[in-house]
Amino acid sequence: QQQLVESGGGLVQPGGSLRLSCAASGFALDYYAIHWFRQAPGKEREGVSCITSGGGSTKYADSVKGRFIVSRDNAKNTVYLHMNSLTPEDTAVYYCATGSSLATRSLCMFLPTAAYGYWGQGTQVTVSS
Repeated sequence: QQQLVESGGGLVQPGGSLRLSCAASGFALDYYAIHWFRQAPGKEREGVSCITSGGGSTKYADSVKGRFIVSRDNAKNTVYLHMNSLTPEDTAVYYCATGSSLATRSLCMFLPTAAYGYWGQGTQVTVSS
């Protein structure tokens, strides 16, 4: 069974940092681009970052550019989202996702959420003093 599992969320003060992890089971992540999304209460799920299978290309939403860094360790079958200078506006449930279509597994771009066939369960990030 192919699964993605996020971890690393929690409560952090404004200005703090967190590292989220997206681990895969049942399939090798190194063949897939991995996308990070987030969903705040009452808002639509939005793309945050992505990284191609080899790590050669990354993409960031304007709201996180310069603060978040996406990386991957294919040997550990894991993708990371390093989040720095966090603000209360970053509070959300964070998800990683990919898919079996050529677009979702090969390209680093934010497609409609329905395009992604594999989602993790999400990890809560709360930024508050």
